[in-house]
Amino acid sequence: MIRTRDDDACPGALQVHQAADGGLARIRLAGGMITAGQLAALAHAATEFGSPAMELTSRGNIQVRGIHDAEGLAAAVDTAGLLPSPTHERVRNIVASPLTGRHGGRGDVRDVVRDLDSGLQNRPDLAELPGRFWFGADDGRGDISGLAPDVSTHLVSPDTAAVLVAGRDTGVRIPATRAADTLLDLAHTFLEVRENRWRASELDNVDELLAGAGLRPTESSGATWPPVDAPPVGWITQDDGRITLGAAVPLGVLQARTAEFVAAITAPVVVTPWRSLLICDLEEGVADTALRVLAPMGLVFDEHSPWLSISACTGSPGCAKSLADVRSDAAAAAESGEPGGRRHFVGCERACGSPPIGEVLVATNSGYQPRHP
Repeated sequence: MIRTRDDDACPGALQVHQAADGGLARIRLAGGMITAGQLAALAHAATEFGSPAMELTSRGNIQVRGIHDAEGLAAAVDTAGLLPSPTHERVRNIVASPLTGRHGGRGDVRDVVRDLDSGLQNRPDLAELPGRFWFGADDGRGDISGLAPDVSTHLVSPDTAAVLVAGRDTGVRIPATRAADTLLDLAHTFLEVRENRWRASELDNVDELLAGAGLRPTESSGATWPPVDAPPVGWITQDDGRITLGAAVPLGVLQARTAEFVAAITAPVVVTPWRSLLICDLEEGVADTALRVLAPMGLVFDEHSPWLSISACTGSPGCAKSLADVRSDAAAAAESGEPGGRRHFVGCERACGSPPIGEVLVATNSGYQPRHP
């Protein structure tokens, strides 16, 4: 499918989208990684210049809504080191296995994220990528590959990576050390062949994309990975013996005050593509104290919590197109404790933020109706 619309309205930290509840900014976090100091600064900025109810996104980013001073927010984001490239800030869409290098996986892909992010910013041509185009680095566990980024790598051994396009194995194998450069070359080729397509899944010929990047399949192709829709939650013992706390965030809404408490732990934080947090590299005593403080504030550390199977778009009053206050309705469904499987509540047929699996319930004038594919 070729889109008829060629303008790119994806928000960024500088290009603020005007929603029904005010300005909306999206701050990109490469690989979902953010320092404690940066998280604290962003929480303060959200409170001062917009709404303290920050939103975690399905690409490991953070959104601030209700902005009444876009320049003030942008300056605060820049000062915190979260705006490394004004020209490329909307194309820094990089997801990676959130637990990589700490727990499980075939290798550590954090260096791929760093090299990809810096390489992306150093390529002037790639500033023209669509704001929806995203990169992925999977450490072999399949969590990111199942999300089907436009172009991604998947470790098949500690030293070798498969190249994927739109979540499908192309049969190309590369040294793991070449992952970042390979993805950047694919992105460059996408720009050359895309016409007005926004996503790699819309291309008619993936072979053209591979050839343009100088890649040739050597293995059987076509493999895909099932989508992962549950965040890593609870007490996770890292490979080095330290602790990561996995915290689900109900409906992906992180209050600034809660974020300040998370930042006060002074530990690295990862925002996952499942709208949750990982608080990493903790000693056991610190982890125990943090869990006792954060759980009463609404963060969820129980993998059996109904909050893990309920999600929603913004809904009313934040979105003018919504027919219902879907977050309130989704919260009521979670708090009822009634089994219902994976459910995503949306306010209109656009079905924003819908996960790859589960039931999508669309608000209508006569209640919610299941969305049909």
